[in-house]
Amino acid sequence: MRYLVISDTHGRVDAAVQIWEKYSKDDPLDGILHLGDYAADAEKIARRTGAPVTAVSGNMDGASEVPDHRIWETPYGPILLTHGHRQSVKGGLSKLLYRTLELKCSAAIFGHTHIPCLEFADGVHLLNPGSLTRPLGGRPSFALLTLAEGVFRASILFRDPVPPARGGKLYDMLNQSDRA
Repeated sequence: MRYLVISDTHGRVDAAVQIWEKYSKDDPLDGILHLGDYAADAEKIARRTGAPVTAVSGNMDGASEVPDHRIWETPYGPILLTHGHRQSVKGGLSKLLYRTLELKCSAAIFGHTHIPCLEFADGVHLLNPGSLTRPLGGRPSFALLTLAEGVFRASILFRDPVPPARGGKLYDMLNQSDRA
């Protein structure tokens, strides 16, 4: 099973659609996981891509009918899907880890922080794809997730390549001054 994992799209779905098209072209993906903010975006993405999208709601979703967490049954084992705000993930991952263990899940996939992270603690995989549209302290990011029996393989990828460093006018002036 291969999935595109996204979070915190906040009403902007074009990037998710483009990434789906790029990464499902040669090696088809099985679906998309959307971890909230905005849960309604999941429906828009599903319509535009034709992909099955599994979503949870986040702190910006108000009275959404989309649940705030799901236990996703996979060949790897049960995985907790949550936005993460109820586990206060901006303050650390311990509450999320405890909740994951309490629910007897093998992994947790979450959002909310807008910062990508991939960790392994107490036998539990923790994955946050970051934000595709409003990243904090970095570039827009997402994750690709491969699951099989005994296999949890995640890669955090960045939407835009890092532009090559170039000198500007000041850089050129400084470099010219030591050549005289």
